[in-house]
Amino acid sequence: MRAFLLFCLALSGPALYAQWILPGGGAEMLRGRVKVALEPVYGFYVEEDYPLDAVTVRRRALEEAAVFYSAMIYGWSFHYEIGERARGIAENFELVPLGSIPWGDPALRATDAKLEDMQFLLWTDYRLTEVQMRRMAMWRSGTVRNAQAIGHGPPGGPVEMDDWMSIKRSALEDAARAAVRAMLRGSERNRPREAEGFVSLASFPVFFMDDGRWAANAKFRVQVTEIVPFAAY
Repeated sequence: MRAFLLFCLALSGPALYAQWILPGGGAEMLRGRVKVALEPVYGFYVEEDYPLDAVTVRRRALEEAAVFYSAMIYGWSFHYEIGERARGIAENFELVPLGSIPWGDPALRATDAKLEDMQFLLWTDYRLTEVQMRRMAMWRSGTVRNAQAIGHGPPGGPVEMDDWMSIKRSALEDAARAAVRAMLRGSERNRPREAEGFVSLASFPVFFMDDGRWAANAKFRVQVTEIVPFAAY
C-alpha cells in the first residue's frame, strides 16, 4: 500500500502535476480534506473496477475537492417550497450553482496524503484570487447565518445513480435543504410556504454510510432574501 501511495504522489501527467506541488506565498487560502475509498464500501458498485488504480484515485480526490471549494467560494442560490403534508403541498428544494472551479485549476494543490483503512486521504489548499476573497468576505458578513445538518443521497449503484460524485453531491444538497429548513423553523414563528436566498458550504463535509446510503454532515452559511408566508396565498 505504501508503494501505491508513493506512486500516486509521483505521477507526472502534465495537466495534473502542478496540483501536487506544495503552495507558497502569503495569499489567503482555503483548506480541506477528501477521502476516496479504494474498495467498494457497499455492494452497489459491483460494476466498478476495484481496487481503484492510482490515476483514478488522484483524479477523484481532486475533482471532489474542486466541487467543495466551488461550494465554499461561490455557493448556490436556492428556492425552497417548504411543503405541508396536511395541506397536500409537496416539499421542493432547488439549488442553482453560482460558479465552479474548473478541472486543472493551478490554485488547487495537494499538500499531504496517506492511506488509512483502504481509503486515500488527501489534504488540499486552494489559493484565493482577490475577487474570490471578496466573495468569501460576503459569506462571512453579519447578514449570513450559520447552519448545520445531515443529508442523505440515493442508495446508488447502476439502478438509480452510478456516478460516485453525483451520489455525494446529492447527499450534500440534501444536507443544505435540511440546514435551511432547520434554520427557518428556529427563526420563523409561523411556518412559511416558500423561501429564497443563497447558501454556501462553510467547510468540507464529512461523508459516512447510514443504513445503506451515503450521508453528508455539513456546515453552511445561509442568507435568506425572501420569505413567503401561507397568508400570501
